[in-house]
Amino acid sequence: MPAVPNFVAADVTEVVMPGLVEPDGLQVRTRPMARPVAGQALIEIEASGVSFAEQAMRRGRYPGQPKFPFVPGYDLVGTVVGVGASVDPALIGRRVAAITETRGWASHALVSADELVPVPDGLDPTEVEAVVVNGVTAWQMLHRKARVRPGQTILVHGANGGVGTILVQLAYHHGVRVIGAASPRHHDALRALGVVPVDYHDPDLMASRIRDIAPGGVDAVFDNIGGETINRSWDLLSPGGTLVSYSIASVIQGTGSILVPYMFLLARLAWWNALPNWRKATFYDVWDRNLIGRIRRPAEFRVRLREDLTTIFGLLAQGVITSQVAARFPLANVREAMEFAESRTAIGKVIIVPDPQPAADAAPRPS
Repeated sequence: MPAVPNFVAADVTEVVMPGLVEPDGLQVRTRPMARPVAGQALIEIEASGVSFAEQAMRRGRYPGQPKFPFVPGYDLVGTVVGVGASVDPALIGRRVAAITETRGWASHALVSADELVPVPDGLDPTEVEAVVVNGVTAWQMLHRKARVRPGQTILVHGANGGVGTILVQLAYHHGVRVIGAASPRHHDALRALGVVPVDYHDPDLMASRIRDIAPGGVDAVFDNIGGETINRSWDLLSPGGTLVSYSIASVIQGTGSILVPYMFLLARLAWWNALPNWRKATFYDVWDRNLIGRIRRPAEFRVRLREDLTTIFGLLAQGVITSQVAARFPLANVREAMEFAESRTAIGKVIIVPDPQPAADAAPRPS
């Protein structure tokens, strides 16, 4: 479809999360597409993804939980097909990416033009999608939070996940030794990425194995589990090491407000930082929000996000990192996409595309 200024689709197809639902409660609907207003671009979406955020949102367990009903989809890749006033028309026809927190599971989305990052020519949009929020998260945790140096050793929990598979590649490229915690079914794939895998099923045995590999402790731990795991992560740090917490997957199955365990985690990290032990603990949020949910220094945040995502796209284009796409599902099969992502059997990221994919490209049903 040729791109023209202010193109408006007759309808947009989108997935709606109506409330606290199981995956089969997600709804696919169509509605008229609104025109872009000043400062906005209309994106014809080519790929979005299933992240841990959507898994938490459907349970009401996401910090800053969106108000139901809403359209999920944390990030997206697509082509600009229309722009509003004050937006450069030269954007039309360009492939772009954006981190939106919601709205990605749709055929089209309206996005602020200043949130768009150009995608290099020649890249598959589904492969780009796998490194948008995951790539920025991995890059910023490694280089901006932990500031890991070549020759150091790190531990990555969930090394087979969407963030983990990018993080381990970036670290390996940076000359860092990587220990990756994952189920044994993923160990061969992790070895192929240069990782020393360890089995997370027995926490005591895992900790013993990590101490064998790094007797003096690891220089950084990237923890998306929380709970008791984060205590072990702290204990495994070397003097001068950094613990980066970026999720609390251990409490996703709970009930009630997520704010209680979230604030408890932040308090624990603050307490550790107050101890005279030459180690550091920090929490990473891709939005760099304060305690009341507002982005700190929005202008700097956008510049940093664009810079880091552009770097990630460059590494992908050069073949330095490869996308780990676990499976592709059409928008109409969002239930299966969510179930597969939540099965914890995949390596990499589950991608949702508006157009149906060939049957051979669909994911196997988890056993």
